[in-house]
Amino acid sequence: MSSLINDGRPFHRSRASFVGFTEPALTAAVRAGRLARPLAGVYVDRLVPDGRDLRLSCLRLVLPDHAIVCQRSAAWLSGIDVFAPGEQHHLIPEYVVPHHRGRMRHEGVRPVEAVISSEQTDIIGGLRVTTARRTAMDLGRHLHRPMALAALDAFTHQGLVTRDQLQADLDDLRGFPGIRQARELIALTEPKTESPGESWSRLRLIDAGFPLPQAQIVLCDAHGRQVWRIDLGYDELRLGLEYDGMQYHDGPLARQHDDARRADMRVTFGWDVYGFGRGVVLGRHPGLELFVGDRLGIEPRLPRRW
Repeated sequence: MSSLINDGRPFHRSRASFVGFTEPALTAAVRAGRLARPLAGVYVDRLVPDGRDLRLSCLRLVLPDHAIVCQRSAAWLSGIDVFAPGEQHHLIPEYVVPHHRGRMRHEGVRPVEAVISSEQTDIIGGLRVTTARRTAMDLGRHLHRPMALAALDAFTHQGLVTRDQLQADLDDLRGFPGIRQARELIALTEPKTESPGESWSRLRLIDAGFPLPQAQIVLCDAHGRQVWRIDLGYDELRLGLEYDGMQYHDGPLARQHDDARRADMRVTFGWDVYGFGRGVVLGRHPGLELFVGDRLGIEPRLPRRW
């Protein structure tokens, strides 16, 4: 007999009593780390591995039969995180309804009006989902600029779409809401980008009027073997910039490793590399622009756009 809650199957809050939980007990189980809440109103044993099959099962619990999964939910189903910090803990599934048909409100889901052809949808695990190309384009049009660029970078980095494909799709959506933003950001998309923080940092530098930084700079030893990689930088100045996300760079041991790594890049390779955390990159103060502008000898374009 399985020791997992509900045999490891996700369940909706409306069925909690059948699984042996009251409303207060659900909240307590999440806080205690026994249950995860992948979607609003959906719970599963914390020990069940995350993956597409689990995410499909969760979506089936809340979406109507006619739903076309779209935007952030479609990206989530493909394993791509396009959420602002903290948003992933409050995921409300998004699905398409025909344009001008009106959007019925249901708890735990968010209907989105759109015009989508059958060629722009796929079937994944029995659910109809917008294709990667359409999903990426929708996110490029609708998300806040830094999150939109991070989504486009992630889709191209994973090989789900190419920048040329996105450029070609612009004509099909001419006149659609947000298409100007999508056109601008597709031109800035960098498939080498490995994290949202790198996307946000690069956009800050571009918006400040600085030259486009090189992405994923590789430092090799005398035998041509890779020793280090730098998120972003300017090769002619040996100036490197990195996003220090909390997942891998928080805590004394992580900071000690970063300091040692950057000291070696300075001594061995002549690169000055600086890390910036989420508070600096997503904060309102222009400290990043002023710091980089001082080293580039360029007055940053201020105030910031976001």
